[in-house]
Amino acid sequence: MSFQIRPLPANAFKDLSTLCEDELSRRLVQRRVVDSSPGYPCRVSLEDARPGETVFLLNYTHHAAATPFRASHAIYVREGVDSADLPQGEVPDMIRQRIISLRAFDSEGMMVNAEVMNGIDVAAGIRTLFGHPPTEYIHLHFAKQGCYAARVDRSPFLTEF
Repeated sequence: MSFQIRPLPANAFKDLSTLCEDELSRRLVQRRVVDSSPGYPCRVSLEDARPGETVFLLNYTHHAAATPFRASHAIYVREGVDSADLPQGEVPDMIRQRIISLRAFDSEGMMVNAEVMNGIDVAAGIRTLFGHPPTEYIHLHFAKQGCYAARVDRSPFLTEF
C-alpha cells in the first residue's frame, strides 16, 4: 500500500505577504525572518525555511472534524512558495529529521490509533497504521512541539516494490 503526504495549499496563505503588521496582528499572525535551520518547517513546501527567508507563524485548524478531536495549532508557512508535489510514498526530509507523532483517524474524524517514532521510520509507521481497517487518513505532528506537519492519504492504485 502506497501513501501520499499532502501539504497545505499555498493559495490559502498567499494574501499574508500583502498584509501590514497591524492586520497580521489582528489575525494573530506573526511575520518572522528565519535565523537558523532547521527550526521553521513550512507546511506548504514541506521543507525547512532557510536563514533570511520570511515565514508566517499562525494558528491553523488542521482537523476541522465535528468530533472531540477537532484541533488547531501553530504552524509556519514560508512566504511565496508553492505547495510541495511529493511523489507517492515519499517522506520529505522535514519529517524524516524529527520525532513524529502519527495520528490515525476514521471516516468520522475520530482517532483510532497513534504512534510516536523517529522520522526516518515514518513510512513504515504509515503503512502499519493504514493496515488497520478503520484508518481513513493520518495526521503527522512534530512530537516535541505538538504542531501539525501534514496529512497522509492512502494511494491504493500504486504498489511499492
